[in-house]
Amino acid sequence: MTDITLYKDALEKELAQLVTDLQGLGIHNPNVPSDWIATPGEVTDAEPDENVAADRSEDWQERRGTVATLEARYNNINRALLKIENNTYGMCEICGDPIEEDRLEANPAARTNKAHINDEASLPK
Repeated sequence: MTDITLYKDALEKELAQLVTDLQGLGIHNPNVPSDWIATPGEVTDAEPDENVAADRSEDWQERRGTVATLEARYNNINRALLKIENNTYGMCEICGDPIEEDRLEANPAARTNKAHINDEASLPK
């Protein structure tokens, strides 16, 4: 396997960017380290009309969806960094075989090898 520090550096860099992005959309739940909570966008009117209220609701739904997507990536990166610390990085979580180099290069937080790529979504979060 290639020098793991390359993957660690890439993971840490992406994690820092994710934290910045998540902080722009929500707050980190202090009681659950893996949880981010979307916050509503800026409110300017005391009593908005129906159109403004509808726009805010739509914006809120979009923020929640974006936070959920970023949160999943955030948790996968943290999991990969923990595996590096525990010397278990680069092993498929389903069969225990090594994850291919080209897969790790494309996604350093990959949890499965290519044989189980379609099963990765079914792994516990």
